[in-house]
Amino acid sequence: MTNTTETPVATSFSDLGVADDIVEELASQGITTPFPIQELTLRDAMAGVDITGKAQTGSGKTLAFGIPMITKVGASDSKKPHGLILVPTRELAGQVTKTLEPLLRVRNLTAVAVYGGAPMGPQIDALNNGASIAIATPGRLIDLLERKAIDPREISIVTIDEADQMADMGFMPQVRRIMAQLPDERQTFLYSATLDHQVRELIDRYMNDPVVYEVESESETVDTMEHRFLKVHYLDKAKLVTELSRHNDRILAFTRTKAGADRLARDLKELDVQGAAIHGDLPQAKREQSLQRFSDGDIKVLVATNVAARGLHIDGVDVVVHYDPPDDPKTYLHRSGRTARAGEDGLVVTLVEWDQVNEVLGIQRRAELNVPIVKMFSNDERLADLASWEPPIEEAPFSAKSIKKRKRRGF
Repeated sequence: MTNTTETPVATSFSDLGVADDIVEELASQGITTPFPIQELTLRDAMAGVDITGKAQTGSGKTLAFGIPMITKVGASDSKKPHGLILVPTRELAGQVTKTLEPLLRVRNLTAVAVYGGAPMGPQIDALNNGASIAIATPGRLIDLLERKAIDPREISIVTIDEADQMADMGFMPQVRRIMAQLPDERQTFLYSATLDHQVRELIDRYMNDPVVYEVESESETVDTMEHRFLKVHYLDKAKLVTELSRHNDRILAFTRTKAGADRLARDLKELDVQGAAIHGDLPQAKREQSLQRFSDGDIKVLVATNVAARGLHIDGVDVVVHYDPPDDPKTYLHRSGRTARAGEDGLVVTLVEWDQVNEVLGIQRRAELNVPIVKMFSNDERLADLASWEPPIEEAPFSAKSIKKRKRRGF
């Protein structure tokens, strides 16, 4: 069964069956109208149905699965949580926990974020103290299962979040190993931006007659994003990011490598721009500190590898810069989705070196982004308001006919 919609009729959380105390807490945060994915799924989720939800990044999926889970779990015994949320990255574990904690406090419940790169002791202590929900990356959760630090036998509700990223990062064997240890009688949610064949394997194997909900859009790229492709000289790239930072409060720049992220952060510092890098070689405490400083506005540019392309929930990212072009359209979408979240406007800028033009054209064609690649230097006046400047349509790289033809062929 599949229900799809582009613009669900606006309603309230109360109308969807959410309890009054949860509704009041959401209202205190300024959250009064459900996002489409929440409106589509909450009734069935509250009724105990298995749910598969597909929606664009930044669409409110965390509350879509978090509200029913918090409603259904109760106080837990030591080491025996009632709810489990599987996430692919440390950052996402922390941010899901942060989103759900105010709602948990309403019910006098606790959650624990379980992930590698951080001391295991406090996580074990939280489980011993009866955390009702474990929000876990697969590797660390398996470590705790092997140590008997967590008993999965009372888990009655499970979410697999960002399932396609789980597959992309090679976590499917760990996810299958975890799911095999859970009770057969449970409710299962799976949320993802895409539903490829590995994700469908999880649905077929571990979900019971799920209802599939999809928030449709005319394109995979968020409608409120503006896309700009700039042909640049590699020696001018850091200066161009510096110029963008003069006119925007928060810029998230993506590099292909960890060394590249560190190098850009150093270059920006030399150009008197407050910035920081986050990647897998940095201690978790350092990564969290940089994220917090970026969220608080203490630094203007956060430089990240693809580890941050999914799961980062940072409000108010003005510009995403593909400092190094991504390898494929899927990565382009995931990176770009860090801006224009929850209906806000956002700008996505891809820096294209001379020898990268053909590579980027291939990504554009497959992503159906018929946007000119325009030569630009860091002293260009158009950088002051790049979102408002419209690239000349006559320079678009593809004809509308060729895009449609490629789409019919299934590219």
